[in-house]
Amino acid sequence: MLAALLILAAASYSPAPVPVSTSVPSMHAQAAMRAIVERFHRGLAALESKQWSAAADEFHAVLKLDPPEPQGSTAAYDAGIAQANLKQDDGAAADFRVALARDSRFLAAMSNLIAVDLRRGDVTEARSVANRFVSLAPDSARAHYSRGIAALAANDLTTARDDFSQLLKMDARYAVAHYDLGIVEIRLGSYAAAQTEFESALQLAPAYARARFALGTVLLHDGDRLGARAAFDRAANDASDDPSLRSLAIEMRNAIQSAR
Repeated sequence: MLAALLILAAASYSPAPVPVSTSVPSMHAQAAMRAIVERFHRGLAALESKQWSAAADEFHAVLKLDPPEPQGSTAAYDAGIAQANLKQDDGAAADFRVALARDSRFLAAMSNLIAVDLRRGDVTEARSVANRFVSLAPDSARAHYSRGIAALAANDLTTARDDFSQLLKMDARYAVAHYDLGIVEIRLGSYAAAQTEFESALQLAPAYARARFALGTVLLHDGDRLGARAAFDRAANDASDDPSLRSLAIEMRNAIQSAR
């Protein structure tokens, strides 16, 4: 009788299914996600403390775990930022491309890819990305500035002038855009227009050494040696963080002085 009851009990017993959280695939996915989150936190902390190599390592480790979006594009972008700060521009460009492959509308990745491409001398890619940037964000000052710089690097002065002019319509107080537009005008031979732009830049940022130096070149071209010498002298004083520019400004100032 007892044996029969045991057989009946065994036949009626239905084991509960294994919880999903303990299945091998799910546990692996959860472990991977924990690793992604932990490495993200370490990577962000490394970026914050400017430990660029450590940050790049953490975000590359995240990418190897193939995270979903937006973690994937963000990890690639952050890795690119770290590599750019390490001056590893080829690696940074590759990371920004990965970010854009995962999220084709990642505008910050576009902006930074253009910047490192120009440092790498890849003007072709910089211009292609800049055109996409403007098409996606036609009202973005950063988009027009990026395309203007890329066009200037390619000596496409018409596009550069249009973009810098458009940028200044958005924000007339952007000193850097006045300076860059002045450089375009010099290349076009429009020295009066260039002088206006450099003076506008200096009204907004009086210690802008590059604009002061550029103004000196325009004044020297126009025969205003005294004004040019004063501009080069001021540029030398203001270029304390740019030894090359400071040295060149001093050389120009002294050359004018010696020729008197």
